[in-house]
Amino acid sequence: MSKSEEIAEIYKQYMMPTYAPSVVLDKAKGSRVFGVDGTQYYDLTSGIGVHNIGHCHPEVVKAIQSQVEVLGHCSNLFMHEGQALLAKKLVELSGLGGKVFFCNSGAEANEAAIKLARKWGSANGGRYEIVTMRNSFHGRTLATITATGQDWCQQGYEPLPVGFAYADFNDIESVKAAVTDKTVAIMLEAVQGEGGVNPATEEFMAGVRALCDEKNLIMICDEVQCGMGRTGKWWGWQNYSVQPDLFTVAKSIADGIPMGALVSNEKFADVFTVGSHASTFGGNPVACAAALATIGVIEKYDLLGAAAKKGEMLKAALESFAEKYDQILDVRGLGLMLGMVTEGPAKDVVQAFADGGVLTCTAGEHVVRFLPTLSMKDSHLEEAVEMMGETLDELFGVAE
Repeated sequence: MSKSEEIAEIYKQYMMPTYAPSVVLDKAKGSRVFGVDGTQYYDLTSGIGVHNIGHCHPEVVKAIQSQVEVLGHCSNLFMHEGQALLAKKLVELSGLGGKVFFCNSGAEANEAAIKLARKWGSANGGRYEIVTMRNSFHGRTLATITATGQDWCQQGYEPLPVGFAYADFNDIESVKAAVTDKTVAIMLEAVQGEGGVNPATEEFMAGVRALCDEKNLIMICDEVQCGMGRTGKWWGWQNYSVQPDLFTVAKSIADGIPMGALVSNEKFADVFTVGSHASTFGGNPVACAAALATIGVIEKYDLLGAAAKKGEMLKAALESFAEKYDQILDVRGLGLMLGMVTEGPAKDVVQAFADGGVLTCTAGEHVVRFLPTLSMKDSHLEEAVEMMGETLDELFGVAE
């Protein structure tokens, strides 16, 4: 039995079957990961949008090592410099002028946004309902799966929490129809990730902002996957002519160290009061050090510009696949958050790509999702594209 097979057997025996993992990984560097058998892969998942600056970036590794040697954790009963500096940096990068709440994940960040909206709504007319979009994804807690507008992740967990209504993405009339006198907020992703890599239109984002202003509602943007430079801007909503009242961030904020954050504008900065919400590990010193280093790397190497440039390169390559193969129906997305729509099951294409040395993931039944590192070398991206082209030739046949 190979080492890979041995580890897979241990997984099967001791791990709850909530995932269906394939490749057994051993190490990673930059845009490449390596299996325990030595096989090399180009990672176009970035840990599902976590390693935006690449795996094991030396500047982040150094920051983590330096921090853990002096202060690994202190509860939020006390202060530390890293948390203060990171909060300040996030507020500055947002331009919203508000404050930050730290937690450990995207689900927790969205849960915090939901709680803040309800707390504010309680004091402003007893409102509590939040309108979210169909095909959205906001996390795996009971509240956030209810906020998620997809049946598959809710089934079996009924009864679900009350207080959510659903509207159609990119359809402002549908959103207006979902708003009632109990509505307190509208929550959406600038680019839907798990729902199929669907970018919002300018008209839709502007329409949601105008509706929130008219009805005194909170506009919440979930930036867990499309934030931290992924679309070529710090935050996905910055691709549009609007500002949200709250937004959430996680995944890539600390380059693999678990962290999440809720960022507010000035109006909602003090809705949470002492004891009204908390997180034991939120803003942990090591996570803050990793996040500050991650932001520093993005700024130092202009990875926002790189995301835009490499996104154009990859999108053009994927569009050439769509022109070549009838089985590829569409290509969409922003920056380095792209989706390729397939006629058949996307998982079959993802598996074929993995067999050919390129790791991708699905975004629904018919979308292959691409989330490369923003720091991926052009030559590596070109080689990965070439490898995917060879795989598609084998899978669909060479077009005449």
